[in-house]
Amino acid sequence: MLRPAFNVFVQSSKLLVSRNNPAKFIESALKNVSVRTLTSHTHHHNQHANHFLPEATIRSAASKDDVRDFMAVWPDIVRDLNDYAKKYEPHDAPKWLTKALQYNVPNGKKNRGLMVVQAFKLLARDGELTEENIRLSQCLGWCIEMLQAVFIMNDDIMDGSETRRGHKCWYKVDNVGFGAINDAMMIENGIFYLLNKYFSDKDYFHHVLELFHDVTFITTLGQLQDIKTTSLDLSLFTMERYKSIVANKTAYYSFYLPVALAMRMTGYADPEVYRQTKTILLEIGNFFQVQDDFIDCFGDPAITGKVGTDIQDGKCSWLAVVALQRCTNEQKELMKECYGKNDPEKIERVKELYEDLLLPHTYEIYEEESYKIINTHIQQISRGLPHKLFFKILEKIYRRNA
Repeated sequence: MLRPAFNVFVQSSKLLVSRNNPAKFIESALKNVSVRTLTSHTHHHNQHANHFLPEATIRSAASKDDVRDFMAVWPDIVRDLNDYAKKYEPHDAPKWLTKALQYNVPNGKKNRGLMVVQAFKLLARDGELTEENIRLSQCLGWCIEMLQAVFIMNDDIMDGSETRRGHKCWYKVDNVGFGAINDAMMIENGIFYLLNKYFSDKDYFHHVLELFHDVTFITTLGQLQDIKTTSLDLSLFTMERYKSIVANKTAYYSFYLPVALAMRMTGYADPEVYRQTKTILLEIGNFFQVQDDFIDCFGDPAITGKVGTDIQDGKCSWLAVVALQRCTNEQKELMKECYGKNDPEKIERVKELYEDLLLPHTYEIYEEESYKIINTHIQQISRGLPHKLFFKILEKIYRRNA
């Protein structure tokens, strides 16, 4: 059985962490940590060849060959959807759908889609690692990338964001506006056209459909939690609530969905295998989102491709939750006054408060200790999945800055 991450964190690190106050760290431990600064000098070697792109859109954890082969499938995906649209509206719709797809889907790191392919290759049994099956795994990968595009297109509207992946958010593009909502719906429904076209004759088809439907619904629940928690009532900012938002909004579709799809393709059926897999991947997803929250505040937009907005949006972020656990009464009043306000001076005051509370140091400790704990959990998996799969996923995101 896998022990809950928080309990292991307490027992193994001796950092006095609890569910109610996970931010109390032994101050002497801070002396052993050198804080990474997220500045542009860390990616200067990429800037010469890709001076117009943020590092977040350049870097991928997969090999160049995997990325190349994955990208080679994309034109066929676009053509399929273009032809599908032409059946019903042959004039404007196909061109517009193609434009929306090209702008929103293929320009990120594509780690979610590539995770399907890499997981399939690791899990495939004798006779399963065929050219056809690899292509099917790439198609599933692109379906996840399309789902990711749907989520971020809508999320950018809800958050009022300006940039994504180094470019204007889709709804900010000329002649798009809130029509982006309909564009996202077209892309989402395109996913199910592709699944029906390529997988309806497969034994695992209904499992794949169920995964996409379930995870999409779970993610929208997470988005709802995120929206409803965004308020001036900072008493809602608890670690329990934060972990629930993260699991639903991020971890299921970013980590569990890619691996579960590969497992279905390769015939895994034992519910306990899926339970253990989900436990590990949701932990990794929480780890990933805490990194995202830190990068949103302290990252370099030249690397990340976007300007963080969690503070002015009043998000229930890891930084805000831990800050409120550490704050004096006076500092809490400052948070109430400044958090969730779109005022550059107030945003800066919140960042300064985070610095005063040593949150960059706390984050550094959290990242190292969580990495160790997840490694331990991976080693405890006992139902047949190769540990290498989970180690590869964890290594992709460890100590990232974008």
